[in-house]
Amino acid sequence: MAQYMFNVPPSISPMMDLAKMLAKIELIESLQDENFRVYRQARAGLASFPTDLYQAKGQLASSAYLAMAIKPHIYHVVAYCEADHAANADDIIESCKIVRGVIRNTFLGTVDITLDKKVQDRKNQLISEAMIILNAIKQLNPTAKDPLADASTIAKAIEIGILDAPHLKGNPAACGKLVTRLTDGALYAYDPVEKRILTEKERIDRILGQAEKKAVFA
Repeated sequence: MAQYMFNVPPSISPMMDLAKMLAKIELIESLQDENFRVYRQARAGLASFPTDLYQAKGQLASSAYLAMAIKPHIYHVVAYCEADHAANADDIIESCKIVRGVIRNTFLGTVDITLDKKVQDRKNQLISEAMIILNAIKQLNPTAKDPLADASTIAKAIEIGILDAPHLKGNPAACGKLVTRLTDGALYAYDPVEKRILTEKERIDRILGQAEKKAVFA
């Protein structure tokens, strides 16, 4: 089961959000064979819900409609009220009815927004950059049978920042130095000193270069 949480971060544009999900799907489902099948589960991101309950209902419907573009096998309904209060039975029932209405309408036929050029361009960019990250992880332990499934290799990737996130700042097991910037609805790595977006190749090259220097002087 692969879960696709839309609206993360809350300010991501629907177009770029969809591109991110399509990139994930292509990468994950490339692993399928006769012994392994992937089921898609979509849901809305909790942080995207406003405290205004009327707007929150709109957000739930909007997120569900966008999620239908990836043709999920399962839709995980998040109660629209979560930013205001913990959901009770009535809130959950109402949320399910809202989503059911959205799904019913999409079954009547919709425009395939996954084919939009900007969506496809961003999807391809994300896949390309994901491969740079995966190859960098493999370089950390080339003798491992499968570096991507090796716990010590993954821990090292987190420690030096190949796998990093702003929210990891202060975590003793992580690097936590990544800075990001939202541009044209998409999230990118950002250099606050040079004040520009970094490609993943630039970011990874810097990290591996610093790791090599530390190894030399260790």
